[in-house]
Amino acid sequence: MSYSKYVKYPTVKIENRKWPDKQIEKAPIWCSVDLRDGNQSLPQPMNVDEKVKMFKMLVAIGFKEIEIGFPSASETEYEFTRKLIEDNLIPEDVTIQVLTQAREHLVERTFEALKGVKKAIVHVYNSTSELQRRVVFKKSKEEIKELAIKGAELVKKYSEYTEYTESKFIFEYSPESFTGTELDYALEVCEAVIQVWKPTKNNKVIINLPSTVEMSTPNIYADQIEWFCTHLSDRESIILSLHTHNDRGTCTASSELGLLAGADRIEGTLFGNGERTGNLDIVNMALNMYSQGVDPRLDFSNLNEVVEIYEECTKMVVHERQPYAGKLVFTAFSGSHQDAIRKGLKALSESKSEYFEVPYLAIDPHDLGREYEEVIRINSQSGKGGTAYIMESDFGFILPKSMHPEFGKIIKQKSDSLGGELTPEQIFKYFKEEYLENRTPYYLRNYRIHSIQDIEKEENKVDIEAIVAINGKDTKIEGIGNGPVDAFFNAMHNNNYNGCKFISYDEHALNIGSHSKAVAYIQIESKEKRYFGVGISDNIDTASLNALVSALNRTKLN
Repeated sequence: MSYSKYVKYPTVKIENRKWPDKQIEKAPIWCSVDLRDGNQSLPQPMNVDEKVKMFKMLVAIGFKEIEIGFPSASETEYEFTRKLIEDNLIPEDVTIQVLTQAREHLVERTFEALKGVKKAIVHVYNSTSELQRRVVFKKSKEEIKELAIKGAELVKKYSEYTEYTESKFIFEYSPESFTGTELDYALEVCEAVIQVWKPTKNNKVIINLPSTVEMSTPNIYADQIEWFCTHLSDRESIILSLHTHNDRGTCTASSELGLLAGADRIEGTLFGNGERTGNLDIVNMALNMYSQGVDPRLDFSNLNEVVEIYEECTKMVVHERQPYAGKLVFTAFSGSHQDAIRKGLKALSESKSEYFEVPYLAIDPHDLGREYEEVIRINSQSGKGGTAYIMESDFGFILPKSMHPEFGKIIKQKSDSLGGELTPEQIFKYFKEEYLENRTPYYLRNYRIHSIQDIEKEENKVDIEAIVAINGKDTKIEGIGNGPVDAFFNAMHNNNYNGCKFISYDEHALNIGSHSKAVAYIQIESKEKRYFGVGISDNIDTASLNALVSALNRTKLN
């Protein structure tokens, strides 16, 4: 790897930069470029029907500006533009945007596609970068500037034709590869374009500064934007727009810092689809704002449906770790994470706070149409807290805290042996096998309880008679104790079936899918090792006795 053949990107000389001390306080003007920049980079571009479906979804999300394509580039793009206009599919508050190069036959074809449109942004561009001037176009700075001026003159000329008197056009210019262009020269070209269009505060134009190739750290891009904003003439008549790509993996930060530096508008795509490593992911940036208490003015409350339509139309797949939208982003595999999330969710349910605060969850999954059941999943790396959370949230078993390590260890071993993740259903299956379905060597057939009251001693005792199958053979046992569990415990001990010490007892109503059955947990100690047992029944006494039998059986197997 010969790193010496690469040159550091230059810094911007700017004094008293203001953007580092700012915060994002409001949403920018969003412009989706899914149907143009995103579509052109698909291995299989969308057909007209797919583009219509995607357009309708973008409208439903709340985009007010949507770049629909490059009408002069292909017949499909042209037909799609005509369909939106002729079928009246563009809402009154939505402005479509079209892209064209600064060549007359392309501009002419673009305006033909726009006949009858009520409002549209016409976006013209040409590359201004030093490298492309030198290697691709072999043109001087002045010649490249003339191309930009010619493009601005062409779109202005065609917009003034009589067939468009009922249409309102907004002009946009991009010095493509802005990040590869000398800053003062980029400003010079943009100023020349602005002079052609002569914007006013009531009739603004858009100057878009694309990071067509991400070449620097985000702070340098922010410096470029702030420098541009402070040097641009008639700034109040300009909507300054950003269009970042993700070559260095930091386009979200670049767009966010660029917004702090003075930009008004952001172009991007859903889930970052675009050339090479993609465009800015607008879902990511918008929900970053949302998580900071800022209204992004885009609706992702049904994010699963957005993902579904996106994948259907683009044939692309949203990565499982994609911020906010991926299948695994609200999933914790780490045991310590699972435990913290479980405790956080419980604290949140008991709190009266208006704020969402749960460890490891930057945003409430419910806000995005996601479910808490997706938060915890179990594998060999999971801890006791995650397993206990699954048992409580999915099946209603509130395991005593001292039982968490025991059952967590069982699930770890099962996951290790299977070599993968366990579903909640698998976890419950192993729980039943370990605690509820083990009938060896003991199984309680039936029992009868008698109350014994000693008036003189003021004592209440319980006498129990029970039939217990021991290795398949029915045996009658009898014992006395302070209650049914104590009496049965003593009965087993009297018959040499119990050499254990009683440690703890817990119970609760089991409401999930059980018609309010009772569940009991009993912990005993045998030879300095402790074991839990679990029992379930409509009758709390039966549940308790089954829990004791479960614990005794486990002492024989472990």
